[in-house]
Amino acid sequence: MIVKQPMRWGRMLFLYRGSVLRRTLPRILFFTGFSIIVTATEVVYELAKYSLTIEPFTIIGLAIGIFLGFRNNAAYDRYWEGRRLWGHMVNASRSFSRQVLLFVGDGESPATGEIRKFQDDLVRQMIAYVHALRHHLRDSNPMPDLERFLSPEHVHELREQANVPVAILHGIGVRLRQAWQDGWISEYHLPALEGTLTTVTDIQGGCERIKNTPIPFPYTVLTHRLVAFYCFFLPFGLIETVRWLTPVVVMLISQAFFGLDAIGDEIEDPFGTEPQHLPLEALCRMIEVNLLQAIDEREVPALMTPVNGVLL
Repeated sequence: MIVKQPMRWGRMLFLYRGSVLRRTLPRILFFTGFSIIVTATEVVYELAKYSLTIEPFTIIGLAIGIFLGFRNNAAYDRYWEGRRLWGHMVNASRSFSRQVLLFVGDGESPATGEIRKFQDDLVRQMIAYVHALRHHLRDSNPMPDLERFLSPEHVHELREQANVPVAILHGIGVRLRQAWQDGWISEYHLPALEGTLTTVTDIQGGCERIKNTPIPFPYTVLTHRLVAFYCFFLPFGLIETVRWLTPVVVMLISQAFFGLDAIGDEIEDPFGTEPQHLPLEALCRMIEVNLLQAIDEREVPALMTPVNGVLL
């Protein structure tokens, strides 16, 4: 995620990093170059009969603008829902650690010995879970992060799992049931712990729904084609009106349309590693720090800060 830095208005006009120009510049240059060729050919050889009127482009441009706005709204809804889900994940993980530390034990004295170790293990498993979910959504390898919080035997078992986060949650549930059977958790507190795990499962399901159900592909293809065809024929509609300024107008209009198109593509999947995507790694680090401090861990990593204005 790009972290907005205070800057002057004039500097923002020419800002390259963090914009979509790196993706759209080749397209803009191509259509601007094509419009230069069209303009030079029509003006030099006076080929007015091959030009078009501007009226159709006005109507079509308005329709494409509405179409792009609708698609970008749909993409942003996915982005914002992903951010809300991870906000719930932060709260649910904090609630789980608090419940484990308060509800597990005899309730009469601070937990010591075996019970304290059990509490620490459950909190570390929740930390491992959020890291595993991040890797699951980004299709990356979670094992290096899991090895920091889980035993080698547990990590080895998880290597065979298709859905590692679900397997970790299942393991937490099994340990809670055993603690209830051993009398470490009362029958009144167990539903609260199980309810938090259910909330976490629902959050994961919501994230997986966003990741595995993209905006329909024909919809995206149609948007790309409409914008490309519009920018291709635009010089023929402008040449009789603006003459040598046609390439400048084409450059400005293509930058707007291709920019909106690219923004929709970038935020459609909010869980990736592009600068515009959600800072899942920073959120996981924050959860990790909060939960480790809850169990009085002294060696706690620092919170992540933006690097060159980008928070991953």
